[in-house]
Amino acid sequence: MGGAGFLVIIIAFGFLYFVLIRPQKKRQLASQRMLNELHVGDEVVTAGGIYGEIVGLGDEDVTVRIAPELDVRVARRAIASVITSAAPEPGELEAPEDPEPDATGPTPGT
Repeated sequence: MGGAGFLVIIIAFGFLYFVLIRPQKKRQLASQRMLNELHVGDEVVTAGGIYGEIVGLGDEDVTVRIAPELDVRVARRAIASVITSAAPEPGELEAPEDPEPDATGPTPGT
């Protein structure tokens, strides 16, 4: 019976490793990689929820522009994520295309 109990403990530790420890290490590595790959001009969001653009990089801190002529210095580890926006900026919106004429509706000039 002692061997079976020991085997259950080993299996439980293996399960915990694959469910808790391994994913956490992956998240830590991804976060560290993201912080090491920051560049001037990147759009970021801080851990406090402040959005801005990186205008300066230091070893332990980052200068983020959060409004025109308003720069704040934050700890590098306070950067939560880099924003990769696939959507166009509000000033870059294209005019909507004209819908196709309805086949049942009146035609222009009649």
